[in-house]
Amino acid sequence: MDIEESRATVYTTLAAGPGFRHELEVKRSRFITVLARTGDEDSARAVIAGLRREFHDARHHCSAFVLGPDRGIQRSSDDGEPSGTAGIPMLDALLKRETPTGNADLSDITAVVVRYFGGILLGAGGLVRAYSESVSAAADLAPLVLRRRLRICSVRVPHAAAGRLENELRSAGQVMAETGYEAQDAVLKIALPDEAAALAEAAALLASLSAGTATLVPGETRWIDARLK
Repeated sequence: MDIEESRATVYTTLAAGPGFRHELEVKRSRFITVLARTGDEDSARAVIAGLRREFHDARHHCSAFVLGPDRGIQRSSDDGEPSGTAGIPMLDALLKRETPTGNADLSDITAVVVRYFGGILLGAGGLVRAYSESVSAAADLAPLVLRRRLRICSVRVPHAAAGRLENELRSAGQVMAETGYEAQDAVLKIALPDEAAALAEAAALLASLSAGTATLVPGETRWIDARLK
């Protein structure tokens, strides 16, 4: 999904890396949950296919994934389990899981639960609970990050004023990106939440610090990972 089409400006996702694994045993059946960060449907399906190859001797490889800042793509598969007992409970666990920010906004994530049957039938209700709990337990322990859409804004100032203004902006809590130096001026870059209120607040701060001589010019947007507080 193109970021310009996204209504959301922030959401929670899995930290970049090889993924996260967690195992749960229920009445001798092994439920191995793998969470992977995936940015599109092709990546999600590649993760599922890879785990089918890795755990080729398992009976089921059930899956669910949620993609996009607005969580516009949602898919699930029971992979041979009774209809509605695996994929949908797994998807619900992803969609309803509250993150440390207090929001249910987990996205760009694929969950695969590999089941090795232990010889004891769990029944429909037991399967729903097992698959849901497997994903929830993994999500509770997995490393998560806040993914925020930032607007990169430029401020053109004389070379002599650049260092002082940059330090004052940093001291005021602004996130500074790279600074460029041209023949006549320096160009400071400020990374702001892509929201009207944040842009207005930064423009007012800049006007105050520069006595009205510097202007904030909004530019491109970038998705940036940040630690969850």
